[in-house]
Amino acid sequence: MLTPKPVQKTSDKALKNPSQSYLRDWIYGGIDGTVTTFAVVSGVVGGELSSIVILILGCSNLLADGFSMAASNYLGTKSEVEQYQHFKTLEAENIETEPSVVKSEIEDIYRNKGLKGKGLTKIVNAIISNKPLLLDIILKEEYGFPLTVRSPLKAAFYTFISFILFGFVPLIPYVFTFSNPFFWSSFLTGFVFFLIGSVKSRWTLNAWLYSGMETLLIGVATASLAFGIGFLLHIYLTVPHV
Repeated sequence: MLTPKPVQKTSDKALKNPSQSYLRDWIYGGIDGTVTTFAVVSGVVGGELSSIVILILGCSNLLADGFSMAASNYLGTKSEVEQYQHFKTLEAENIETEPSVVKSEIEDIYRNKGLKGKGLTKIVNAIISNKPLLLDIILKEEYGFPLTVRSPLKAAFYTFISFILFGFVPLIPYVFTFSNPFFWSSFLTGFVFFLIGSVKSRWTLNAWLYSGMETLLIGVATASLAFGIGFLLHIYLTVPHV
């Protein structure tokens, strides 16, 4: 006979503050790293230059752009955190110095959500009596801030690692001297695009096939543009002009 599982009265998730997701940093870094490196490969191949040029430009671009993206993400996320702390300090002071104004703001927030009468009064009084909760609600409802802030260092780290990890894939056939390296570089790059899109679907409402194909098509469009530019520049620079 099967023994029924005990009913959990309180979810463990409800006992902890929600953790921040760094999925967007992985996806952002991975897609941009793959696109950037394959754009170099496509442009060099389109310009009919040697594989040595691909390795030199590809590797230098991989490290330089990866660090640049990580630094930009760090500064951008740090600015968000500083903005959050600024408004948190400001609203904490308002709670102490202007309690009647703050109470009126909370009443307006929940009145706009459809509450009224005794229910509204009861909820507002409960929130007003809990200052940490009151501050969280003001920051969320009035400014749109999340309950927890993202770490700038983690955001930068995940972006850099993802950029390097996925961005190296288009260079693999040239590092290991595959026969027909551009074909394999294109194939592996397309696979990475599809993989990133498919994995991303786990946190979205889209099917994995749709999400994978969407990311793949975006990558193909970008790579085609780079290849075309390299090809046209090659023609322009090699064909004699009258």
